[in-house]
Amino acid sequence: MLKRAIQPVLEKSLTSFPVVGLVGPRQAGKTTLAQALARNTRNNFVFLDLEKPSDLAKLEDPELYLRNFADRLVILDEIQRKPNLFPVLRALVDEFRRNGRFLILGSASPDLLRQSSESLAGRIIYHELSPFTLSEVGFGPVKMKKLWIRGGFPLSFLAKSGDQSFQWREAFLSTFLERDIPQLGFRVPSVTLHRFWKMLAHYHGGLWNGSAIAGSLGVSPPSARHYLDLLNDTYMIRQLHPYFANLGKRLVKSPK
Repeated sequence: MLKRAIQPVLEKSLTSFPVVGLVGPRQAGKTTLAQALARNTRNNFVFLDLEKPSDLAKLEDPELYLRNFADRLVILDEIQRKPNLFPVLRALVDEFRRNGRFLILGSASPDLLRQSSESLAGRIIYHELSPFTLSEVGFGPVKMKKLWIRGGFPLSFLAKSGDQSFQWREAFLSTFLERDIPQLGFRVPSVTLHRFWKMLAHYHGGLWNGSAIAGSLGVSPPSARHYLDLLNDTYMIRQLHPYFANLGKRLVKSPK
């Protein structure tokens, strides 16, 4: 595994906060990084994948179960699957405050950040893990071209061939649109969102023009904006907001 630039920052946060959140897109390497980090910094730790029914069943009484591991680092993967855990984590942290008690991983930001702001304010720090960056894979024309063509998702970038990388990306898009989006509670037709995503790729680095995209897609501008926010909140795209000395202009001008 390539060494991730964020790893020292996470190690420091675990010594300073009771709860550390690592968020980012699916398949960006959050689980691999969290487990490697735990092995390097802890003698033992507990890992729960909340997409596994067996691990989810352990948290039927989360307070009773998690209280047994007050002296260990507990990693909770895909935390957005069980947002009602946040009040329990708050209570456990307040009951026995120790830095580095919980490391929570999530693939979507809206519920995660909303719940934490209600329940874990002052107890948690968040970090975002993006796919591989150029500084992580190494500079040079060959690495730059490979990263540009394959993207930074680890399984795509590290695939044995270009064909395997392309097949992985196609499967990723299909799974994300048909399974992950509905599981997060969004009701958007996968075909429509797929078309919107492709259209958005042609505006890469350009100013957002919701009316033009909505007209081409056959939807209303508010719907196009909703799709944009959805992909942004699941870390599939990034919006670069404009910078002006006038704060009001920053809020109303179109992002890239």
